[in-house]
Amino acid sequence: MLRTLCSPEGIDLSSNDYLGLAKHPKLVDHLISALQQEGCGSTGSRLLRGHRESFTAVEQCFSKFKRTARSLYFSSGYLANIAVLTTLPEAGDVVYSDERNHASLIDGLRLSQADCVVFPHNDVNRLADHLSNGRRSGQRFIVVESLFSMNGDFAPLVDYVSLCRKYNAQLIVDEAHAVGIYGSGGNGLIDNAGVSTDVLVSINTAGKALGVAGAFVSGTDWAIDYLEQRARPFMFSTAPPPAFTEALIVSLGIITSEPERRKRLFDRVRFLRKQLHRLNISIPSDESQIIPILVGKNSKAVSLASKMQKDGFDVRAIRPPSVPEGQALLRVSVNADLSEENLCRFVETLNKYLGKEESCLVDSL
Repeated sequence: MLRTLCSPEGIDLSSNDYLGLAKHPKLVDHLISALQQEGCGSTGSRLLRGHRESFTAVEQCFSKFKRTARSLYFSSGYLANIAVLTTLPEAGDVVYSDERNHASLIDGLRLSQADCVVFPHNDVNRLADHLSNGRRSGQRFIVVESLFSMNGDFAPLVDYVSLCRKYNAQLIVDEAHAVGIYGSGGNGLIDNAGVSTDVLVSINTAGKALGVAGAFVSGTDWAIDYLEQRARPFMFSTAPPPAFTEALIVSLGIITSEPERRKRLFDRVRFLRKQLHRLNISIPSDESQIIPILVGKNSKAVSLASKMQKDGFDVRAIRPPSVPEGQALLRVSVNADLSEENLCRFVETLNKYLGKEESCLVDSL
């Protein structure tokens, strides 16, 4: 069954605009103003004519927000992950990667000259076995997402830091779905876990909770400087539109000064999970804003999503290779602008269709 491109329509239960900032009037106004000053495009890579002082300003702003020494702004999270994994791990090094890592991390490792060992999802013991029994030469890296984009579950970051200390490894964390939401002031799950000083670099996309576009790699001075000097996706890509930086600075200010947005999001998450449990619709026990509803067969997931969309709920089917074979699902993502009334209607409608196909109901992921 071929994939198709569908424009947004109906109640948003599929986007990553978790805080509802993508259309925030302040972001829109500042973006328009910056476009009038800077123009639409950067016209070149940042090492040529594409750099602007506004890039430096937003990187400094994000580093303060993230509480790291430095940050580097990329045009997308995909490019940022490829840059990190093709630059920091080198030939003779070993990277240990969670099997559920995002495609951009997987592709970065495929392009890397380092060796790669894939370990079972969130399995600290198996990872420890790999580290204990693996070769000792070269630098070792552990690469994970802090909040996994399809399962909606959290990585055991504290346990990974312990392994890094024991086996002299470096931790790289993709915070794409956590930045802006978790941690003190919304700076992510790394801060939430209290391991900020133990992470080499984090990758933080700006097109999800932050509501704009691009991504920041944040970390130590030497790591960011090394990426700036050696990362080919940074060196040979046209810089992002400079106007984005103004919208991002406004976005970070709103996230910091309006904690009620994150509180409202978590309230909606708890409410929806409670309603799903009330009707015995099986979901994982995690408490994130990403709620996977396992269906199984691709055709059933696509059919269920289509029915929900016709009833006005924009929820999408997720199929392999985004998830393992036989584990197609509906990925429900909650945002702060959803009403309890619409969430109740969504659950009742979902339950109606699930009731017609018992095989859609599963015990867990």
